[in-house]
Amino acid sequence: MAVSTTTASELTREQVAQILTQPLEARSVFLAAGPRVFDTDGSPVRVPAAPSSVAENLEWVGENTQIPEADPDFDETTLLPSTMQSVKVITRYSNELARQSVVALDAALQDRLVTDVAAKIDSQLLSNSGDGTETPRGMFTYAGQTHAVGGPLTIDDVLTAQGLALAANVDQTRLRLVLRPADFMALRAQTDNDGRYMLQPDAAASAAFTVLGVPVSVSPRIPAGFGALVDMSQIAVARDVAPSVKILTERYADYDQQAIRVVARYDAAPINAEGIVAFTGITDPAE
Repeated sequence: MAVSTTTASELTREQVAQILTQPLEARSVFLAAGPRVFDTDGSPVRVPAAPSSVAENLEWVGENTQIPEADPDFDETTLLPSTMQSVKVITRYSNELARQSVVALDAALQDRLVTDVAAKIDSQLLSNSGDGTETPRGMFTYAGQTHAVGGPLTIDDVLTAQGLALAANVDQTRLRLVLRPADFMALRAQTDNDGRYMLQPDAAASAAFTVLGVPVSVSPRIPAGFGALVDMSQIAVARDVAPSVKILTERYADYDQQAIRVVARYDAAPINAEGIVAFTGITDPAE
């Protein structure tokens, strides 16, 4: 028997993963950029942070000589505390639409749900707000490295950020630029004294955006004035593996409507804040 609102008003975990969780990973700019995702059953997640360096305790030791001890400082980051709120959305549709456009409606509702949830997650995780208690902390609240731009973003600013990341021993192959659309286009539009574009696209490469060989994630949900050069593998995301998708058949009965309710919880925090170089003070190139 096929699954319907009368036989299964609340979708199973496998169904939720197919219509929401997996497409969401691809649609969300933050999640698609490659953070470390830790699945949980809704309980708080403790993620070890990068321990302090033991370089000052390393010595050249001869034969039959006592090896010096090193006591690095260990720390941990707690994600998804019990107070963390959920992302929630309800999508309503008429019974006539459900009867007359079954296949198209399924695809449209899935796209709507994924779009709404991805937008909400990106708006928070790419923000400069959040307390980590009720709402996740945004990327630009992390206590990482900063580079004050004080004008339109330039290629020199990207090179400076690369230098800061290199000095912090960040893996250069994992770096990614996270920028607003206008700031990214301003970079692409920069020319030399002869009017030639300083960033030349590779005709043999894919359509993915890059700057100085660094992949770029573009999102209008990044706050104005901010951007980042970041190793996304140094950011942990806790994901509740049991989001619920429930078909509501009675609440809107007087409108002859049904609805789908989605509830999901996400949280994020840096594992190693030095892997994040935030640009601040970026101004609109048109100003």
